[in-house]
Amino acid sequence: MVYEGGCLCRAVRYRAQGPALFAGVCHCRDCQRASGTGGVPVLGVRRDAFEVQGPVRQTRSTGGSGLPAVRNFCADCGSLLFGTPEVAPEMVTIYAGSLDDPESFQPTDAFFTAQRPSWAKLQGPLAEHPALPGAPPAQSSAAS
Repeated sequence: MVYEGGCLCRAVRYRAQGPALFAGVCHCRDCQRASGTGGVPVLGVRRDAFEVQGPVRQTRSTGGSGLPAVRNFCADCGSLLFGTPEVAPEMVTIYAGSLDDPESFQPTDAFFTAQRPSWAKLQGPLAEHPALPGAPPAQSSAAS
């Protein structure tokens, strides 16, 4: 599988090769605030299979792990593109709205549903998790 995408103004392009490590919608408060939505559709890919070209800027916040959650966006138009979470240095999280082919995103899970606003519930057969499966209770973000 190849995932390609980029920003609104087309100044930034990325490409990831290989299967997604996961695909879901993160409803943690960090993702809500970063995106201005009730949840971020996100898929994880291997960092060593990810390439990006163009002017990217970063914003950092402290994730639930205590490590920085890093979000990458276009320096020109501000489109939110991908995350490089320090808690999982082998992974990049791609924000599905930035994919060239949004149909290539096939979510299977909804994360942090305990923090999801009532108006943000998606239709479909997603496994719901009140927090991140397998993570300590303090963990706050899948997409960060």
